[in-house]
Amino acid sequence: NLRLWSTTVPAQDFDLAAFNSGDPSKAYEAHLNAKKICHILYPGDESLEGKVLRLKQQYTLCSASLQDIIARFESRAGESLNWEDFPSKVAVQMNDTHPTLCIPELMRILMDVKGLSWSEAWSITERTVAYTNHTVLPEALEKWSLDIMQKLLPRHVEIIETIDEELINNIVSKYGTTDTELLKKKLKEMRILDNVDLPASISQLFVKPKDKKESPAKSKQKLLVKSLETIVDVEEKTELEEEAEVLSEIEEEKLESEEVEAEEESSEDELDPFVKSDPKLPRVVRMANLCVVGGHSVNGVAEIHSEIVKQDVFNLFYEMWPTKFQNKTNGVTPRRWIRFCNPALSALISKWIGSDDWVLNTDKLAELKKFADNEDLHSEWRAAKKANKMKVVSLIREKTGYIVSPDAMFDVQVKRIHEYKRQLLNILGIVYRYKKMKEMSTEERAKSFVPRVCIFGGKAFATYIQAKRIVKFITDVAATVNHDSDIGDLLKVVFVPDYNVSVAEALIPASELSQHISTAGMEASGTSNMKFAMNGCILIGTLDGANVEIREEVGEENFFLFGAEAHEIAGLRKERAEGKFVPDPRFEEVKEFVRSGVFGTYSYDELMGSLEGNEGYGRADYFLVGKDFPSYIECQEKVDEAYRDQKLWTRMSILNTAGSSKFSSDRTIHEYAKDIWDISPAILP
Repeated sequence: NLRLWSTTVPAQDFDLAAFNSGDPSKAYEAHLNAKKICHILYPGDESLEGKVLRLKQQYTLCSASLQDIIARFESRAGESLNWEDFPSKVAVQMNDTHPTLCIPELMRILMDVKGLSWSEAWSITERTVAYTNHTVLPEALEKWSLDIMQKLLPRHVEIIETIDEELINNIVSKYGTTDTELLKKKLKEMRILDNVDLPASISQLFVKPKDKKESPAKSKQKLLVKSLETIVDVEEKTELEEEAEVLSEIEEEKLESEEVEAEEESSEDELDPFVKSDPKLPRVVRMANLCVVGGHSVNGVAEIHSEIVKQDVFNLFYEMWPTKFQNKTNGVTPRRWIRFCNPALSALISKWIGSDDWVLNTDKLAELKKFADNEDLHSEWRAAKKANKMKVVSLIREKTGYIVSPDAMFDVQVKRIHEYKRQLLNILGIVYRYKKMKEMSTEERAKSFVPRVCIFGGKAFATYIQAKRIVKFITDVAATVNHDSDIGDLLKVVFVPDYNVSVAEALIPASELSQHISTAGMEASGTSNMKFAMNGCILIGTLDGANVEIREEVGEENFFLFGAEAHEIAGLRKERAEGKFVPDPRFEEVKEFVRSGVFGTYSYDELMGSLEGNEGYGRADYFLVGKDFPSYIECQEKVDEAYRDQKLWTRMSILNTAGSSKFSSDRTIHEYAKDIWDISPAILP
């Protein structure tokens, strides 16, 4: 069952007196404030109001869901209720950090409502809750203001503080107190509360003895002794000895008094600043750390991503609890993403493998491999693709007014608009292609380029200005290219508005090339890449996320690979910061072309400027568009070459569908369930 929660207030909160006095707004105020929580999900969190509303939304999801889960557990258990059975009957999977409040909320209910002790509640919570990390981006590793949480959820803050203190004690117990620098590093990175005072008992471990201030008397005495040791001349030595002896009593007393004062000043040792909060910095709750500490399992969603989680994002936790960490590669349902959205291809698959068992057992798709060179299947396969493309031709005309040719290659990138997903790399590649076309004669163009319809879709978050600029840039390029009579059907650019699942169900079956070109190491998995592969679409991409596994499954020769690899990224950014990066002339050429005004009067200095310089916020090409640009456009030339050979292309397409069996969500769900309850997938429904 899917649950959709709403929020309201008791009827008595309706202010009848205000209503009768002619102030309906005031009368309904409490009801409206409650309804606001679930009215629109995820407001922009730039403002305090946005932050507060978002926290209320996250708490609503956690509390309502847990209350429902617990009520059902109690109802089913009846008189034989045993809370120790709860983890074997219930699994709470936290997807990213948005539902982290499940941990303190479950603790609160078990202790404050059900009367369990702390140790009982913690044991149950830890065995019930697990955490899936879906991205390494900062916005997914939420840090909530402790002050805001204290105001809205004071009891939960008390619980989180206790969890944090127990974590600190565990870290101290495991790593000891001999190496305080190591301990400091562990606590700094692993604590749940950041910029919050350490408990007093732990603070004492980080006392730094003050350097004792040497008294003037002692200094003078040392100087005289040193002088006497180094002087060989007997007469001079005698004079110095006499000088030391004739120090007046007044001077002696003065020096002794200074010595006592110096010793008193140095008697107090000082605490390492690390143990105290910095009033200039915000106090925050690191929700990702709470997820790792509070759950029995932590997983990434693709093999490469899970390794990054272990070796980078949560490395210190992995060192402490290595058995907690595992991988669960994402999956998508073949019922929706082949059977429902692509009936023509579904019928073909069933016909050629002899049944429709593949719908429930995607391993059967591998049987298509033996028909990969069959000319009859090739012919039917291309016909099914053409029929789907015709539907998209109509969709594009309806949504944008642009008329595109179904005979051109359909090259698609549809996903959330984000700099790391690099729609900017795609559109700059298109601009470069357009520029080269304009420099050629009609005959040269036709010979050098395969006709393409380049389709974009996706949403940019309301406050993500750079993402909005990228959307604007794509639409400006489209307006210029699509009205260029010299180019005609050789190149079209389309941004499909209001991208959603229904649009995806039309675009994905019609796609021939799909772009999954994120900066390596930044895409956790991706799932659209799986949907495209299932539908016989060939991918161009980096070794990132599930691309790595898709390429292994469909065959390296059936995947267009380019770009830097994840292990190179940190070094490349360092090289950039040191001013050692030399951009490819083709990259400089395309930026200059954009700035020439060929795509309208809008200034793209901010957008192009983000790809330049060696340091600074919004500069230095953090996502390595310039670094990967030469490799990308060269890989696109290979795409053109392969597409000209339709027999080769169709074979590649068939093998993409045949190799996508691993990416069914059935397999993913079975793997999660097997780990949670330790039962064989064979007996799962």
